[in-house]
Amino acid sequence: MSPASPDPDPATAERAAEHLDVLIVGAGISGIGAGRYLRAELPSKSFAILEARAASGGTWDLFRYPGIRSDSDLHTFGYEFKPWRDEESIASAPRILDYLRETVAENGLDRHIRYHHKVISASWSSEQARWAVLVERTDSGEQATLTCSWLFAAGGYYRYDQGFTPRFEGRERFRGAIVHPQHWPEDLDYAGKRVVVIGSGATAVTLLPAMAETAAHVTMLQRTPSYIMAVPKKDAIANALRRFLGPERAYALTRRKNIAQQRLVWSFCQRYPRAARRFIRWANTRQLPEGYPVDEHFNPPYDPWDQRLCAVPDGDLFKAIREGKASVVTDRISTFTENGVLLESGRELAADVIVTATGLNVQAFGGIGITVDGERVRLPDTVAYKGMMLSGVPNLAYAIGYTNSSWTLKVGLLCEHFCRLLAHMDAHGHDVCRPEVSDPAMPTRPFLDFDAGYVKRAIDQLPRQGDRMPWLTSMDYRSDVKLLRADSVLDPELHFGRAGSATDPAHTDSAHTDSARTDSARTETAATR
Repeated sequence: MSPASPDPDPATAERAAEHLDVLIVGAGISGIGAGRYLRAELPSKSFAILEARAASGGTWDLFRYPGIRSDSDLHTFGYEFKPWRDEESIASAPRILDYLRETVAENGLDRHIRYHHKVISASWSSEQARWAVLVERTDSGEQATLTCSWLFAAGGYYRYDQGFTPRFEGRERFRGAIVHPQHWPEDLDYAGKRVVVIGSGATAVTLLPAMAETAAHVTMLQRTPSYIMAVPKKDAIANALRRFLGPERAYALTRRKNIAQQRLVWSFCQRYPRAARRFIRWANTRQLPEGYPVDEHFNPPYDPWDQRLCAVPDGDLFKAIREGKASVVTDRISTFTENGVLLESGRELAADVIVTATGLNVQAFGGIGITVDGERVRLPDTVAYKGMMLSGVPNLAYAIGYTNSSWTLKVGLLCEHFCRLLAHMDAHGHDVCRPEVSDPAMPTRPFLDFDAGYVKRAIDQLPRQGDRMPWLTSMDYRSDVKLLRADSVLDPELHFGRAGSATDPAHTDSAHTDSARTDSARTETAATR
């Protein structure tokens, strides 16, 4: 930690501020889920969900580019408590938004969401055991302070106000439209026009077939190929089960099936990368025209799942290539020209519209300035505890999902664990909960072991993770079921205390030990869910 810049003084702010038990930051898929778990598990808790934008839904309301959809099946990307009833398992953003807003309505979360509320900073006082949270109204610019016992960061990991675009030489010369998918203009007309999409990730492979339906031609220009796999848009087994068993039982079975399937695919790719590479190449070759240069455009230099695999529902990208509506070019950009893009090979791609599908800007905790007892928290100096809290930072939880599986699988487990932790604190009269690393010599490594460009660009701005539990950020659902659902909330490196007093290690309190036994017994069967 380093000296803080001025923040609202908790003692002064408390006199005028509204106080809540929990403040959830973000009304996207994580924040909505956190709100529902609080309502269901701890109905006496007061909470609010603060959303800087004018609508709920997070990513699924922000992005408006053509064809936007999930790249995970909704039986695992959806909430465990709310069955996905649509026939399409790989779903479009409007269908996902409907699902999320149904969740809000069904669980009475509407009155808890406060739109146009952007969190600027949060200051913790150990003397009072609460956060003073400075909030700005994005519609008026007015500022106010709220206080809370717990802060739950559910805003994801990227900046909502700015996507990532590298510097392109000659950009100002291009006479057509240049668009970033994160800021898609409602009035963009690309019908009958030549489009170049720069990028090879999930956004690019979604845009290409969607825009190819009306554009004259769409070219995906990539510097490096990505692994791309065709997946069925509809899950035939899930739909059959729903007809025979009803939505609830069918959803539970399908969810288990797909969790196991995701784990199997990821484990196979990790253990047998060469075999996985050969299989993906074979599958791509079957989808592409005869004689297509597969190794030039669909043969990445890294192993499968070093970066996330891109899913294309019903092979729509390959279909657009087969029909001649779209193409892939693997090359580097030399400069933009008046009429398109000049490549290092000397080839020029003519374009009327250029889409820079070049990624995200990672931003932890929404860029909120966090201080603890007057000292600024530097995230790279902290270590992630159970993938949901930070060392040395009291009463702060966050939701980060999986990078190798459906995001929401982990978020659900985190929210369950969070509610059990709050219930334990209430039962034993604790106000403060703070993770602390007991071994200062413990080796650390990056918070996200993921080779994606957007992660590597921000790796020095993120927390770290350790080399052992509970300081590892697990990306394995089965391990997290045991850690977050079945195991006790107590841990020797999690310390509890009361307002104005130092925290004590949980394992030194005999009452905690008794509680741990009860806690463990109560959740013994939970790991089978």
